[in-house]
Amino acid sequence: MFSVRAAFMPKQRPAPKSTKAPARASSARTPRGVKAPAQPRPTAPVAAIASDAPKRRSTYVEAVALYERGLDALQRHAYPQAAHLLESVLRQYPEERDLHERVRLYLNICQRHAAQREAVPQTIDERLYAATLAINGGQYDKAIAHLRLVRDEDPDNDHAIYMLAVAHAQRGEPAEAVAHLERAIALNSENRALARHDPDLEPLRADDAFRAALEAPHGFPPNQRRPFKTRSAQ
Repeated sequence: MFSVRAAFMPKQRPAPKSTKAPARASSARTPRGVKAPAQPRPTAPVAAIASDAPKRRSTYVEAVALYERGLDALQRHAYPQAAHLLESVLRQYPEERDLHERVRLYLNICQRHAAQREAVPQTIDERLYAATLAINGGQYDKAIAHLRLVRDEDPDNDHAIYMLAVAHAQRGEPAEAVAHLERAIALNSENRALARHDPDLEPLRADDAFRAALEAPHGFPPNQRRPFKTRSAQ
């Protein structure tokens, strides 16, 4: 049946489509020249977040600095010096176990290069590395013999002279050890800082001359470090 009501009811027009563009996602790029809206701050207190972050020990920066000096020597193919510096990280900073893994990796590289060399050291670098191995093995007489040959060929080699101080200190000869240490510091003032924490110089801690050598303000300024060069490498 025809419905009168339906015939006279006004037709409903469809809702007009919106001409506005849909809102962009929050990840849309902000137009140039328009300042991006400030991001909401986290509700967790900053102090609580900071407390969750791992804390570095105060010795970490010192250990990394010594480790980087060892890498620098390794890149210059100064393997004896690199081995000495890297081993110093293991001895002086036993708590930095995460760093030790990388230190041992580069120590193995130094050892592989040493294994490829002749049994009898011929160059300054070879003698320095042989002296390092001898000191680590407690063979101080053998180490001193190698180091004296280096000193005769390169009198200003502060690394060899510092190692002579270590060998004499371990052999119970404080006068000779302090004399060599003073010379090493005069050639390179960074040896003073190294000597302050070197456990191999522990027999000299009670010696007045040793303490005076660590406090004396002579030597090159820290920013004028003498580069580790040998005559054979020049």
